[in-house]
Amino acid sequence: MPENRYAPVPRPGQEHFTAPVDEGGLGAVDAVSTSEAPSSFWRESWGEMRRRPMFWVAAAIILLVVVVAAFPGLFTSLGPRQCTLAQSLAGPQPGHPFGFDFQGCDIYSRTMYGARASVLVGVLATAMVIVFGTTIGAVAGYYGGWFDTILSRLTDIFFAVPIVLAAIVVMSVTTNRTSFSVAFVLALFGWTSIARITRGTVLSVKNNEFVTAARSLGMGRGAILVKHVLPNAAAPIIVYATVALGTFIVAEATLSFLGIGLPPNVVSWGGDISKAQNSIRVAPEILFYPAGGLALTVLGFIMMGDVVRDALDPKARKR
Repeated sequence: MPENRYAPVPRPGQEHFTAPVDEGGLGAVDAVSTSEAPSSFWRESWGEMRRRPMFWVAAAIILLVVVVAAFPGLFTSLGPRQCTLAQSLAGPQPGHPFGFDFQGCDIYSRTMYGARASVLVGVLATAMVIVFGTTIGAVAGYYGGWFDTILSRLTDIFFAVPIVLAAIVVMSVTTNRTSFSVAFVLALFGWTSIARITRGTVLSVKNNEFVTAARSLGMGRGAILVKHVLPNAAAPIIVYATVALGTFIVAEATLSFLGIGLPPNVVSWGGDISKAQNSIRVAPEILFYPAGGLALTVLGFIMMGDVVRDALDPKARKR
């Protein structure tokens, strides 16, 4: 008698279980989990991104910003606080391509070192938002019931509060302002979007066949959520994280510009933009360079987010 087996067709982004039936027709099931479909999905997405010039442009910008933020000493031999009042508002000179600010500090050096604080706050805030927001959204979407009711209403409450306005209120009464505290405040009011995205994705994934098969094998609900549901809901989370990093960098610059973000002794793009407004009429280039670094960084992350979104969205690939 020929062997009778079910042969489900794998779908991109999902784990499937093949349930062979014994030759005697007794229905003995030996469910086997395969990961070929998810790995194929990620390979296709990676291939799609590599074929787009925008991906390489965005990757080059992000790599440059990360290297500058991590090792600013590789790009300048001057410290950001080596200032000479005699050079106040002086133009470009050999070894000082951007000139000097109002206090006689080298603008090029401060632009290089300013990347560190801004990028650090963005990375910390994004990491906190992903961890907290993904947890809230996944638990609400997967378990449902009163979990979903309470967590969804909590998300709605925080979602109604503008993130920058809330951060201004909290930071204005905060005495110890550090990169971590600024990132924590931004994450405290910025996790709602990713929580909603995760909840919606988990709701669409949890009823798929591979989840039902895993449950029939006796796997616990928590294990199914971590091992099967979340990996298959990772695509929109990755897209959001890419764009959110640039958004939090802008939020940090906004707080520092208003004087309630990072303290003045921390070199950041937002702080330098705030100081440059006093001399913008006589030396507008003082504002241009830190603002240009900020804009270039945000542009890189937004471009990368667009590429990642198109690559991970099968409908976009078809278009």
